Amino acid sequence: MPNVKEDVDIEKLYKTQSSLDKQKFLEEFKINQNGLTTAEAKERINKYGLNEVKQSKPKKWYKYFLESLFSPFNSILLAIAAVLLYTDVYLAESPNYANIIVILILVASSTLLEFFEEYNSNKAAQKLKELVATTATVLRNGKEVSVPIKQITVGDIVMLSAGSLIPADLRVLDSKDLYVGQSSLTGESDAVKKVVELGDSYDENEISKKDSPLNIDSISDLDNICFMGTNVISGSAKCAVIKTADDTYFGKVAHTIPSSKPKSAFQRGIESISKLLIRFMLILIPIVFIFNVSKHSIITAFTFAVAIAICITPLLLPVILSSSLSKGAIRMSKKKTIVKKLDSIQSFGSINILCTDKTGTLTEDKIVLEKYLDIYGEEDFRILKHAFLNSYFQTGLRGNIDEAVVNRAFENNMKEYVDKYKLVDEIPFDFSRRRLSVIVTDSTKKQLITKGAVEEILSICTMVDYKGEVSPITKEIKDNIKQISKKLNEDGLRVIAVCQKNDIANVSKFSIKDEKNMVLLGFIGFLDPPKKSAKVAIEKLNNAGIRVIVLTGDNLEVTKCICSKVGINSDIIVEGSQIEKLSDNGVLRLLKKCNIFVKLSPIQKARIVRLLHEANNVVGYMGDGINDAPSLINSDVGISVDTAVDIAKESADIILLKKDLNVLLDGVYERKKNLCKFNEIY
Repeated sequence: MPNVKEDVDIEKLYKTQSSLDKQKFLEEFKINQNGLTTAEAKERINKYGLNEVKQSKPKKWYKYFLESLFSPFNSILLAIAAVLLYTDVYLAESPNYANIIVILILVASSTLLEFFEEYNSNKAAQKLKELVATTATVLRNGKEVSVPIKQITVGDIVMLSAGSLIPADLRVLDSKDLYVGQSSLTGESDAVKKVVELGDSYDENEISKKDSPLNIDSISDLDNICFMGTNVISGSAKCAVIKTADDTYFGKVAHTIPSSKPKSAFQRGIESISKLLIRFMLILIPIVFIFNVSKHSIITAFTFAVAIAICITPLLLPVILSSSLSKGAIRMSKKKTIVKKLDSIQSFGSINILCTDKTGTLTEDKIVLEKYLDIYGEEDFRILKHAFLNSYFQTGLRGNIDEAVVNRAFENNMKEYVDKYKLVDEIPFDFSRRRLSVIVTDSTKKQLITKGAVEEILSICTMVDYKGEVSPITKEIKDNIKQISKKLNEDGLRVIAVCQKNDIANVSKFSIKDEKNMVLLGFIGFLDPPKKSAKVAIEKLNNAGIRVIVLTGDNLEVTKCICSKVGINSDIIVEGSQIEKLSDNGVLRLLKKCNIFVKLSPIQKARIVRLLHEANNVVGYMGDGINDAPSLINSDVGISVDTAVDIAKESADIILLKKDLNVLLDGVYERKKNLCKFNEIY
């Protein structure tokens, strides 16, 4: 991730749109809250262009062709053909085109093989982008309509709801409990609350926005602006489009990412051979010419010298390389892998270090509810029931945790509670409280049920419920609960506590203030289980000479548990805060003995990949967010997945249709096959 303050001037980009109050903003930028008309939208699209970030646009076909044509070896052959054109045609008494035709056929074969393979692979990668949601809801002619994201323009009114992809940079006009996930831009896992006026989300206990000037140093300071490429976690909002395409923060960040990767070991090898051949030619041609010019005519001596140069040039090598790599790419495509750049197959198979995340690669990326325990760690279906009522009746975006709770409850025949209970009100989740409450009622009573982080739930509970008996909470009980929670974390489970309150019959309007004097019921534990194939795959990768390094933003306990189960040495684990203080040499020393790095920022991930690459390793990196783009570029071979953001797929060399380490083993085997064939032929 680029240095925002240095590369993108946040204050200059957004100060005016964010600092004006809603009414002045509408007047200043002539925003119609009923949206644009069809004619106005068409006129603005013609003025501002389509809402497409330049870096994520596909390259033209002729760019692929030119890159293939002027590869190092082809360039040498074309130079020889030019010399032959002069000696065999222009200077000769009877022109001879035979050698020139042979060389041009070889160049054409090599070029077309590489061009068609890379062009078709990138075309396939482009089609993957069309599979993701590409529409948004806007007001046109006063009515809500769904339009393609690229047709959204400045002045459009966009309607957001839970799960919406934010299609451009937006100023919030109206919102209700709007929380946005900005991890694709910032790498931070916590959602951010978005409000109508800048500073309205400040805590009452914090310094009033009226008493101190607003500092805008990063996008985290703009709580009334939603950024292109992020997504709505919960809540709803009505927003105005203020920037599109390359003018957005997303577009600015895309332009700070280098457009080309550093040269891979394979490319450096090809260039090294090419330079060696050129040096031989520059030395041999004059020497041979000088020795022969005294005995023969100048033309004959020069022609002979050029013939010597042709003899030392491996004319078939470009064709052999292109055909071998093309066949490898075709075989990889049958194994759910798109090879965007043929050269990357060699690097793919030569990887000696693979940097990967934990979720989805080592784990199933599917959270499962494993435990529902009372305050003493004993299984209790009442805990599952209350957690189910909370998860089922909450109206925000139902995340993986809620889905896991609902699925487990249905497995235990709790579907009857859907008709038995009704939702009265809700206190939505936010990341300062780290809890969510619903108020439900049946025919007999009204209940406030809350679930959230263990520490946060303990802070609002004064009583505990054990087997139906309610008693005051004690320090011993709290310590025991914390100990059980820590033990579950060490077993790889994420823990959430559940509490409730019944004395709310006289309350008509609920708020955060009602989350007090509650009764603790117990807690639930979730597991994102390791993939069954992960342990075997890592063992095979290690046997193939590939070291696996885990780079994750997750916490230490859960990561240690998962890595231990899949066979990655977890004796030494380093946190991001530790490497932040170290020099590059210090980090390299850690990399020699540590395979697991936790709580890393995107910048720290990119730094680790860069250092490994500079230490003469062939480094593969798996990533799927815009914050992974620098690491994908720093690596020898960037590996992404079909569900990744566009810029991650653009920065990657290889796209997996299945996020599985076993695909990397296929790459190693393909590389060995290509080497064997190459050695047999040449």
